[in-house]
Amino acid sequence: MKSSTFKIVTIAGATGLLGFHIADAFLNDGSYKIKILRQKPESENKNASLLASKGAETIYVDYNDKDDLVKALKGTDVVICAIGGHEFIPPQRALFVAAKEVVEFLQELKKSGMEYTIIIDGLFQEYLWVLGFDHKNKKANLFADGNTKVVTTALSDVGKYTVESLKLPAARNGIIRVAGCVLTLNELVQKFEEVTVSYDLTVRERYKNNTDPVPALLDDWAAYLVTTLDFKDFHNDKFTFTPRPITDAIKKILDTSDKKTGYV
Repeated sequence: MKSSTFKIVTIAGATGLLGFHIADAFLNDGSYKIKILRQKPESENKNASLLASKGAETIYVDYNDKDDLVKALKGTDVVICAIGGHEFIPPQRALFVAAKEVVEFLQELKKSGMEYTIIIDGLFQEYLWVLGFDHKNKKANLFADGNTKVVTTALSDVGKYTVESLKLPAARNGIIRVAGCVLTLNELVQKFEEVTVSYDLTVRERYKNNTDPVPALLDDWAAYLVTTLDFKDFHNDKFTFTPRPITDAIKKILDTSDKKTGYV
């Protein structure tokens, strides 16, 4: 794989669930100087301390202050935004405006706008439980036919894909589709059963008629995932590593102390 011409990577949301794995992958790679943005005022954070101990530079910013963001992004070659949750939109918009101003001197960006890469990776494997797996009662309540395919990727692998995408010409101003694993729902049940015991399996339709009860929000989201997230034309062959086995994620889900949320 060709080396990247990028040197400085700034990551917003690096202390969050996905952002931490991305930042950690970059630090493990060792080819880049890593800066992480944190919202002012300064505060203690376990993930931020871990990243700093591995060499990341922490910069506190006010996402509502464009000048503050522009100053923080000076010299940055790549901006990665891993901000999520209810604060997603305002910081994202502010970052895009500031980052574009920082790189405005580059002629090609004046013509075409900022370079970008969109990575589509399916469902995080750490959240497989949302697809209807009740491991406490050993039941699998699926929301689609068992032959429906589901794309999943481990958070740590998303980090690796992000790092290596900087070295792929095809990723410039493009969409990269990757998958840690592509399995049917029936095959996914079998993977769970490899790790634990047999599951009682039921299949539920996705609330298609007016006589169905109003679904819980989480149930409706799970139904949406399994019926819309199947995609093709993966770019896995452009990357140098082998994704982790899905059974690793299943073991962590089963071993976690927070069985209510499945958080790992």
